[in-house]
Amino acid sequence: MEVIFHEKQEGSLCAQHCLNSLLQGPYFTAVDLSTLAQTLDEEERQRMAECGEESEEYQKFLAQPSGNMDDSGYFSVQVISSALQVWGLELVPYSSTDERINADPSKMSAFICNYRDHWLTIRSIGKQWFNLNSLLSKPQLISDTYLSLFLAQLKNDGYSIFAVLGDLPECTADEILRNNPICSAPRPVLKTNISNESDPDIQAALQMSLEDDQQCYTPDNEARELQEALRLSMQTFNSSPEEDDEESLLRKAINMSLQC
Repeated sequence: MEVIFHEKQEGSLCAQHCLNSLLQGPYFTAVDLSTLAQTLDEEERQRMAECGEESEEYQKFLAQPSGNMDDSGYFSVQVISSALQVWGLELVPYSSTDERINADPSKMSAFICNYRDHWLTIRSIGKQWFNLNSLLSKPQLISDTYLSLFLAQLKNDGYSIFAVLGDLPECTADEILRNNPICSAPRPVLKTNISNESDPDIQAALQMSLEDDQQCYTPDNEARELQEALRLSMQTFNSSPEEDDEESLLRKAINMSLQC
């Protein structure tokens, strides 16, 4: 795991951590992203000015704070997209009908996810998948089969998921993990009745999980850390602890499979 570049959460700079984890190096600073955000702000101002600098719409726009960054260090998806364009990469919603999007996530290169102003990266390194959430103390190994289930859980929890299209820069970890893959004991099969689940994406992900009982899985302590990281990034999410509907049962089943 030491060979994988991973930045821990600092303030609200998760966008910076997300990009650097994706690119596997300290390529962007908060100043770099601020510059991109200011450029986007100016482009938006110029477009609004075309309606007339005396117009009510333009004056309202000038009175509003930037939609691309704030004082805490948060940056918008537009800033992340602009930063990726520097590297010839494109950010596309995973739910898009873009023909470049593969229904099997393991055939993609990387994903960037967002929930209520928290950004995280999921990326293939050396043909293995890792959750590079800056709230984790270290990268989290995800098997190809479990990747579908993990993304389905994120979607179910309200995350926006974007696929990263283009050739990612080669990194040292790619070569090292390609020759020395990380693997642990087989993960127990998840016991649940997928026919009762209404979401087709979750059905497909669970089915893929059930089909392969000889895959790598995250150890108990890392699984608990993963769930804690998701909880932290969703700490403003309100749900009733007494609900016991199909969605709640599904989440319990997923958590139980992680802790086995």
